[in-house]
Amino acid sequence: MDPRQAWKEYLRELCFPSNDSSDEEDDLFMEGMRAWQADLEESERRPWGGGSVPGRKCINRYRHEGHMRLFNDYFADPPVYPDYIFRRRFRMKRDLFMKIVAAVEEKDPWFVQRRNAAGELGLSALQKVTAAFRMLAYDAPADSLDECLRLGESTIIESMRRFVNAVVQVFGDEYLRSPNEEDTARLLAINSRRGFLGMLGSVDCMHWRWKNCPTTWAGSYTGHVNAPTIILEAVASQDLWIWHAFFGMPGSLNDINVLHRSHLLDDLAAGQAPKVNYTINGQDYTMGYYLADGIYPEWATFVKPIPAPVGRKRQHFVVQQAAARKDVERAFGVLQSRFPIVRGVTRLWDEETLSAIMTACIIMHNMIIEDEREDDDVDYAYEGAGEDVQASHDVTPPLMVLSQRYNAIRCKQAHVNLREDLVEHLWQLHGGDV
Repeated sequence: MDPRQAWKEYLRELCFPSNDSSDEEDDLFMEGMRAWQADLEESERRPWGGGSVPGRKCINRYRHEGHMRLFNDYFADPPVYPDYIFRRRFRMKRDLFMKIVAAVEEKDPWFVQRRNAAGELGLSALQKVTAAFRMLAYDAPADSLDECLRLGESTIIESMRRFVNAVVQVFGDEYLRSPNEEDTARLLAINSRRGFLGMLGSVDCMHWRWKNCPTTWAGSYTGHVNAPTIILEAVASQDLWIWHAFFGMPGSLNDINVLHRSHLLDDLAAGQAPKVNYTINGQDYTMGYYLADGIYPEWATFVKPIPAPVGRKRQHFVVQQAAARKDVERAFGVLQSRFPIVRGVTRLWDEETLSAIMTACIIMHNMIIEDEREDDDVDYAYEGAGEDVQASHDVTPPLMVLSQRYNAIRCKQAHVNLREDLVEHLWQLHGGDV
């Protein structure tokens, strides 16, 4: 029996189990089955993402002319627009952009330019990647890019989705990693010149408004912003490099709730983080710390400001702590300026794509910092900088050891002692007396 006929008989048995249906009921059943079969056949003929659909007029966008104009404007030798305009519009230098294009094209064959059945060249990788960049760098609607880049709206959105996923897969391990021994030694050396011995960076959270949040989720994603938002927790250093990014928590949570769910301190608790040894005011410490604002808990790994400081020493500490803690706020500002899509109201629907967009923007932000870093301004070759950092590659510790490490991280007394020692140390550097 034909599979479709068998399916019809099965549905008939479900609808009329007694097998004594009337002729009128049989006619209604067959009419419904014919309509269902017609819809099924139409959906099988309809291509995904638009294309040639019966009754739809195909628009000739002159794709090749669009590619040649884009190439002559920015990538020819010489181009129409000089380097400083390319840097402003693409947020990075041309060499770095071409590096990303080549890596994405190699990772995802969808970006490779091909010929169709008629022998005509399709869209180039430059057109697809540029369309994705314009959405990220200008927060532009996909339909607004059709005129200049000659891509349809659905193709631009697909380009953006595939582009951010490819960037995360290709560059994520290198440009969104936890600090290794060399990185930790450099961070400690840089921050020691600022008076904060043992500091690894500053931590804070940022909200990204989600316009098209599903209605059923709106309550859990709405917090103090009075609109659905998604939270990014990040750690940044003085050069605005983002070392830690934890994205996806609903906006109804505060910074403490996000901290309890993030992986910021997991490596330290598991013994996988580089071991740090330093001395402040005559006291020895073995854990690095992050500068944080007042909402964070009083743990040994955070240094918070002193509320209502009394005395010149404590007031001086609060000023210095706030100045250094602004590193992460500056990183958020530069990230949002380079990629306004994470600053405005996102119009996408699925959380997975939003996570890929945020992660890809952070990765490219770090790539730009590395590419444009002026080593002459800051001397990273500190003599003996790595003497106080040892590699730590412990296997998964027993539960009791893990519990002891978490207790050490959350020790309030260690937090108070560290802050008081920093108060004295910064005051001595300031050269003041009581």
